[in-house]
Amino acid sequence: MAKLSRILVPVEFSPRCQGAVHYAEALASHFQSEIVLLHVISPPVAYFGGLDAGSWYTNDELTDDLQRARTNLLDAFPCDPGPRCTVRRIVCVGDPACRVVETAAVEKCDLIVMPTHGHGPFRRFLLGSVTAKVLHDAICPVWTGPHMETASNHNALGVHHVLCAVDLAAPTRCVLSWAGQFAAEFGARVSMLHAIPAAETRLGPLYFDPEWRAMLARQAAEHMEYLAEDIGVRAEIVIESGEVASVVRDVARERNCDLVVIGRGTSLHAHRRLPTHAYAIARESPCPVVSV
Repeated sequence: MAKLSRILVPVEFSPRCQGAVHYAEALASHFQSEIVLLHVISPPVAYFGGLDAGSWYTNDELTDDLQRARTNLLDAFPCDPGPRCTVRRIVCVGDPACRVVETAAVEKCDLIVMPTHGHGPFRRFLLGSVTAKVLHDAICPVWTGPHMETASNHNALGVHHVLCAVDLAAPTRCVLSWAGQFAAEFGARVSMLHAIPAAETRLGPLYFDPEWRAMLARQAAEHMEYLAEDIGVRAEIVIESGEVASVVRDVARERNCDLVVIGRGTSLHAHRRLPTHAYAIARESPCPVVSV
């Protein structure tokens, strides 16, 4: 993560999207980035409830009307990251998740910033499914979170503590490297967390020998310390047992973390396999989550 040169923000005009823009503004102001605001119109046929509804307008006419109206709304949507930053606005038609992923790839975006849910005046743009598909398919990191509507103006935002939650699979090196570089940009400290799932320490109601849990913790800590030293990231090592999303949520809350960084699977191809716990972490985290 040398630089965030271009940041994509999907917009459906809800307070959550305005909060996402605040985060994008803060990042763009720091990295002197370009922000791309994207609004996606679902195919017009989705707005018709009867077979005769299309007799008043052709699809092309309705699409043109919608694009003009939404373009005006997007032009008026506030976004001001400050000097040395630029903002572009794009309106297109199609499946929202697919268009977000395609635009991020075509525009060579370094980050997508979007809420987990949104409630716009035209349709429920994000009911979890859009964000889930973007998280699954995007080839760049995705910054998301369920509390974006509470984000303040970008001048008041800061990053002081980054929590990097890892599962010790192959992508851990990339995840920790991104977290370390991002934290260094803001002078933030890093905590590196590994949650040992309950399934590894018990079988049904029966808990394994405590020595087994201690051994798992020692092995994880040794591996994490080696990775941190090898990558050159100074990180506090944290090992906890329990349900992964809950552990990440509790540790982030207890340590007043400003950002959680997680991984998104092992595939080298564009369509990655999102880890089982990623959706739950994004939903439950008290602060934004970046999936790398």
